[in-house]
Amino acid sequence: MTALDYLRDPDAIYARSFELIRAETDMSRLPVTARAIAERIVHACGMPEVAAELRISDDFAPSAKAALKSGTAILTDAEMVKSGIIASRVPAGIRIYCHLNDPAAREIGIREKTTRSAAAVDLWLPYLHNAVVVIGNAPTALFALLEHLDAGAPRPAAIVALPVGFVGAAESKEELLRDPRGVPYLTLPGRRGGSAMAAAAVNALLTESAP
Repeated sequence: MTALDYLRDPDAIYARSFELIRAETDMSRLPVTARAIAERIVHACGMPEVAAELRISDDFAPSAKAALKSGTAILTDAEMVKSGIIASRVPAGIRIYCHLNDPAAREIGIREKTTRSAAAVDLWLPYLHNAVVVIGNAPTALFALLEHLDAGAPRPAAIVALPVGFVGAAESKEELLRDPRGVPYLTLPGRRGGSAMAAAAVNALLTESAP
């Protein structure tokens, strides 16, 4: 077998990746506290231009890190987001919830004539206070969360709002930016987003929140 010429050492690959990200990425519009998070998002999607388009509130990183240090819950809209969170970085005591496949979400969705993703948000309510909410797939989950907050639901510590797609993704993020309901947030306006970027943001927060 002919050996191709490519970098093989994992530590060298990792180091070189972040050298390139830092050289090619404009972080000037982002809070200093959130730049390491943006680097991880760029690493996950391979698009340095995304960093300049991210919208991250000044209080997002401090609030999310403090909540994680306190042992709060992480609430996700998709199993892919949950699976992308590196288990070894999750401190003991923190639980990650994804209710998408809970039979109760299906029943709520049928009754309310909405998506399972939106219905699953109803099942977050007992854990929502001071939680870190991570939406990496479904615009309807973000819309439903905002509706619950408008109705008086407990405030989470922070929202990672990266739903993706052609229907509702841009609109749900626009609504969050219009009125974040007093909750610190990270989002990417428009259609782009996804589970990989959402999980990368959480992994960065967990790394920086480690004792």
